[in-house]
Amino acid sequence: MSDQHPQGAPVVAELGRPETAEETRIRKEDARRVRRQHQTALNLVLSLAASLAVVLALVAIVARPDHPSSTSTHVDYRSVAAQADVPHVTLVAPRLPSGYSANRADFQDDTADGVDVWTVGLITPDDQYIGVHQGIRANQTWVANQLDEHAATGSRTIDGTKWTVYNRRDEGKGAGNEAYSLVATFGASTVVLAGTADDASFRTVAHRIATQLEDQNR
Repeated sequence: MSDQHPQGAPVVAELGRPETAEETRIRKEDARRVRRQHQTALNLVLSLAASLAVVLALVAIVARPDHPSSTSTHVDYRSVAAQADVPHVTLVAPRLPSGYSANRADFQDDTADGVDVWTVGLITPDDQYIGVHQGIRANQTWVANQLDEHAATGSRTIDGTKWTVYNRRDEGKGAGNEAYSLVATFGASTVVLAGTADDASFRTVAHRIATQLEDQNR
């Protein structure tokens, strides 16, 4: 607080006298500095808020569920396989029962493992996932990489075809899309089935694949 001095100069209560010119300059400079600090802090808060908004938007765009959903775009994997130019190799594309669909179908030649790979992402009738990976003239490195280098847990025979089993269901969500896997070799092709589906769905897919490849190789 300040009073008015008889000569007209302001009297500062803290000083009990009028301010000198130097004191007035220092007071105004301090006030400006405080305003600048407040403005800087406000700008920082606004900048952080904007950055957070961008991050949340990116997460919303790229986020994926634990397993692909049946609401994903349906792909005609049998048509894609028929159009692929892969000489002397039958690509896995069996006709499946009603309720099965695919959200992915693509062929990659000369991958990092040096193996040509045909991949189909299948969605089961109960909205679970089975990834079909067909390695052409595959090596052990490729097979190990498909299974995250986990060891086999057993084997099972499905309609005459022996499959090696990789069961990680006891890991829960930690197993991701490789909770259960089956591996079998048909001539030059090694087929890896990996996903979250139950035994019945794996049996259905494995049977249809074996039937297709065995019929083509006769």
